[in-house]
Amino acid sequence: MTDTRPSPVGASAVAATQPDASAAGGRDCVLRATDLVKRYGDLVAVDGLSIEVRRGEILGFLGPNGAGKTTTLKMMSGLLAPDAGSVEIDGRPVRAGALHGSASVGVAPQEIVIWDSLTCLEQLQFAGMMYDMPAAAARERATYLLEVFGLEGKARKLGKTLSGGMQRRLNIALGLVHEPEILFLDEPQAGLDPQSRVLVREYLRSLRGRMTIVVTTHDMEEADKLSDRVCVIDHGRLLVMGTVAEVKGRLGGGELFEITVDADVTEALLPFLHRLRPTCTLSADGSTLSLASTQPAEAVAEVLREVAGRGLLLVNLRARGATLEDVFIDLTGRKLRE
Repeated sequence: MTDTRPSPVGASAVAATQPDASAAGGRDCVLRATDLVKRYGDLVAVDGLSIEVRRGEILGFLGPNGAGKTTTLKMMSGLLAPDAGSVEIDGRPVRAGALHGSASVGVAPQEIVIWDSLTCLEQLQFAGMMYDMPAAAARERATYLLEVFGLEGKARKLGKTLSGGMQRRLNIALGLVHEPEILFLDEPQAGLDPQSRVLVREYLRSLRGRMTIVVTTHDMEEADKLSDRVCVIDHGRLLVMGTVAEVKGRLGGGELFEITVDADVTEALLPFLHRLRPTCTLSADGSTLSLASTQPAEAVAEVLREVAGRGLLLVNLRARGATLEDVFIDLTGRKLRE
């Protein structure tokens, strides 16, 4: 934590030009990022990424550690200048470090950034006044947000005295105090207990249609519950984007079969299923083989014939709906990232 908080992102990031709806892809597109590139030495953190965000939607921004999520959010919000490419919000170019602009952007970073020496009420009121809100309106908004995030009892407590979860909720509230048009949240669930996670999720869902929200998360279940659409990026490139149902549907129409045997399927079964690979997605986890296919009946029958032919014992067979985690692992692999 630090005693100094950056200047309001929305007030410094978006160039003050008139919106051009046609340039931004029409009224439904509030943010357009085109061919974004960011390098750190020899590392290409973001590699030609293009994405459009629709007005009023909640977009889940997913990817493994090091995929380029935070770097992309910083470029889209104006905190970081891209090496190439462009970002527009409502047709206005986003320029990192611009001195004049619009207060239409809010950011709650992954790192908790609050003022140690201000009370919770003072922090929110001061942040609102930095966006040119009248003092009385800023105080009213601050009081409201403290109630929303269950911090009304901490209004006169210093920020540094709060628990980690409370600081996270305050951090999110600081991004919302000026009621931005688009809000960027980087891992907002980090450090939250289950009750706080539900509280934050339900409030964000209540903003759907009134505010555009882009949220990064490693929690696939949370992304499923919260998002209208999701995108998965890896190595700074877009892998897939669509509604939650559309993305799940990549795996055999959204249905997954799990076949458990009495041996490690990686060695005892998977190598002998090469005939299925053109039409199937196969993955192994210990003694369980996961299978998704556009022709599930034929594929499952083929696996069961192979199980019997190799003298393996079938322990369990079940069908279930595919999850975002299934798609995520299929796209990015099981290898651990730093």
